[in-house]
Formats: sequence, structure tokens, C-alpha cells
Amino acid sequence: MSDKSSNQMWGGRFAAGPDAIMEAINASIGYDQRMAAQDIAGSRAHAAMLAATGIVSDSDAAAIREGLLTVLSEIEGGTFEFSTALEDIHMNVEARLKDLIGEPAGRLHTARSRNDQVATDFKLWVRDQMDAAISGIEALMRALLGQAEAGADWVMPGFTHLQVAQPVTWGHHMMAYVEMLGRDLSRFRDARARMNESPLGAAALAGTSFPINRHMTAEALGFDRPAANSLDAVADRDFALEFLSCASICAMHLSRFAEELVIWSSAQFRFVKMSDKWSTGSSIMPQKRNPDAAELIRAKIGRIFGANVALMTVMKGLPLAYSKDMQEDKEQVFDAADNLMLALAAMAGMVGDMTANRPALAEAAGSGFSTATDLADWLVRALNLPFRDAHHVTGSLVALAEGKGCDLPELSLDDMQAVHAGITAAVFDVLGVDNSVASRVSYGGTAPVQVRAQITRWKEVLG
Repeated sequence: MSDKSSNQMWGGRFAAGPDAIMEAINASIGYDQRMAAQDIAGSRAHAAMLAATGIVSDSDAAAIREGLLTVLSEIEGGTFEFSTALEDIHMNVEARLKDLIGEPAGRLHTARSRNDQVATDFKLWVRDQMDAAISGIEALMRALLGQAEAGADWVMPGFTHLQVAQPVTWGHHMMAYVEMLGRDLSRFRDARARMNESPLGAAALAGTSFPINRHMTAEALGFDRPAANSLDAVADRDFALEFLSCASICAMHLSRFAEELVIWSSAQFRFVKMSDKWSTGSSIMPQKRNPDAAELIRAKIGRIFGANVALMTVMKGLPLAYSKDMQEDKEQVFDAADNLMLALAAMAGMVGDMTANRPALAEAAGSGFSTATDLADWLVRALNLPFRDAHHVTGSLVALAEGKGCDLPELSLDDMQAVHAGITAAVFDVLGVDNSVASRVSYGGTAPVQVRAQITRWKEVLG
């Protein structure tokens, strides 16, 4: 379509047309064409409502709805020619519709503005991404449950400050990420429920004088209800911000796990072996197996955080209702969604394929005086020492073991009694790492019985 014909859609005031710079800064078709399916779904629902309320004829509405399906097939088939001069997906679709069906196409925009149209399209698109994120998180949680079930009783070191703290189980560590992702799942579901109100029919900002039925279009598009305030309906981008907020927290969790996988797969740790599918070699060092997928997931958080901050910054100073600034809401969300879905899929693949090195985990679990807390607890229970005194005695025993170059279970009973005469041979029952993890039977603890209970609970939740 020529500039002249496209400008006629605006009326005589803009007959001269924008210059090249204004066209470039004003156009969004380069990216918002991703919302084509949502735009056409919204327009088909709007056309059906216009006919049902008698605002347009049944024949015009039928022509519009059929013509829109043709446009959609052209877009999906890759034959549609997008025009920058037509600015956005809405005008591109409407112009092509006019080519196809003629005069009835001009009736489609009755009782509607691009303001409520774009808000509706964008909500529908973000809602689809919410659903995709929910599915991706569930898939990753199931992969983690598989790892947890296989290693519910495999001992490994638990860390604080990345220093060996107390023994835990592999299953317990995997289930920690299941819990994190469970909160992500809840956040996405909660945000999806809150966003599910239709802006369509709010028009430019004040509603319309036409006798429209907003409940009809809301239901047709899968919304729970129409948005209750027309100003807010076109001004609201909370749904996109909530998506980015949920995505940021989820990506942070993925990044933390990616960091652990990078560390664990190193030659110094050898806790896990990543499959060849998710690793790469070195161009110069043949022994290398680089955890590139994990590293890239770790980096994705920067893009997703950046999108969240960018959109918050766009929205923070805008008066009601619509401002052109809000055109900048989409690219950031599109990019964040793409990278979140990619990171979720890659992490699920890595978790499903990775192999834990059980001997290395067990060896590391017994290092670094990891059962020192068990010793202190035993002194409290068996000798009735105040915990602070037990802590002091245990510290002295750790220092003794360090001086001898051994771990706590390798100290002799005489060595221990030289520090505290009341210690008996029963102390050795708590110093083994398997005994340690088995004893942590408090709800949510690392004992295998507790880990398996949590695995069962989450399997029931996920169905």
C-alpha cells in the first residue's frame, strides 16, 4: 500500500505523511507483528459482538471474520507483506482486510480504539507466555523430582558460604530447587489470574456510546470479566510488569542452579557429569568439557532483569491514560519471554541428562568436619551440656583433629576424653555422614524419609 493510501486512514491533517525519521521512530511493526494471532482473535471477537448487538450487519461481520482468517493464514504462511508505513500490526491487518473484502473492513473499528486494541492484544500475548512459563516450570520440576528420587539417600556436603557445613542428601538438594520453582509456579498462576480482565471496549480512554457488550467479547477471548474502568484498562501494563517480575525471580533461581552446575561439573568438585548434549569442547584443550548451557542460562538473568527495569522506567512517569511511550512495552517483554522459555527448556534438558557422581559426593560429604554439629548435639543430649559449652568442646575437638591431619571420626576415644572426660564410645554412632543425614528427621529435613515424603507430595501437586 502506498504512503498516500495509508495516510488516508488518518484523514487530511496527516496527508503530507511523516518523514523517514518520524516513520522509523513511530513504527512498531518490526516487532509487534508477533501479536498477529492475538490481534486477529480480538478483532474476530469484536466483529461478532458488533453483529450480535446490531451495530454492524451480520453479513458485514461474517465477511470481516472470514477475511481475518485469510489474513492470518497469509501471515502464518509467510506471504503477508508488512509495511512500516502502516506503523503497527493493527493497521497492517486492517489494510490487508480492506484489500480482501472492501468497504465492510472499515466497520471493524467501530466502538474500538487502537488503545484498547493493543492492550487486549498484548494481554492475550502475555497470557500465552504465562501459560508457557507454567508448563516449562512444571517440566523442570519433574526433572528435578526424578533426580531427587534416584538420590534420596545419597550423601553430599551441604554448604554455607560455599564452605562445607553439614551433610545433606542429593535428593534434599534437588528438592530445594523444586520448592523454589514451586513458588515461581504460584507467582505465575497468581499473576495470570489477576491479569485476566479484558480491556476491549474501553476504546480510547472513556468507553463508547455504542451499545456494545463487553462481557461477550471478554468471554470469547477467555477473560474472566471486562476491566471495570476504561481509563485504567488502556493505561494498565501491570500484567506485563508482573510477568517480568515473575520471570526475573524464576530466572534468578535458574541462575543459582546454573552456578552450582558450573562449580559441580569442574574437575575440582566432580559432583556431576553433564551430558555431551549440554556441554562443549575447547578449540585448543582436548580435555575440556565446558558447561556452556549452564553458563548461558546464568547470563540470561541480565537480559530479563534489564527488561523488568526498562519497563518500570517507561511506566513510572506516565499520566493517564495512553501515551506513545507505552509502545516501548513490547520488545523488552518479547525478549525476556524468549530467554526465559529457552532457559527453562535448557535447564530441564540438563537436569534430565546429568549424572551425579555418588562416590565423589560421599567423599566430599565427610570432609571439612561436616559432622561437628552432630557431635555438639550429641554432647547436649547424652551429657546434658548447655549448647554453648558443647559448641566449645566441639571446637576444641575440631582443632585437635586439624592438628592431627584427620577428621572427627578418626580421632580416638582417648583423644576425645582428653578434651572432655564424659565422652563415651557412643559418640561414634553420630559421626558418620549417613547417620547424620538419617537423624535429621524434622519436617523438611534432609533425612531420606523426609525427602521421599516431599517427593510424594510434589508428585501429587503436579499430577
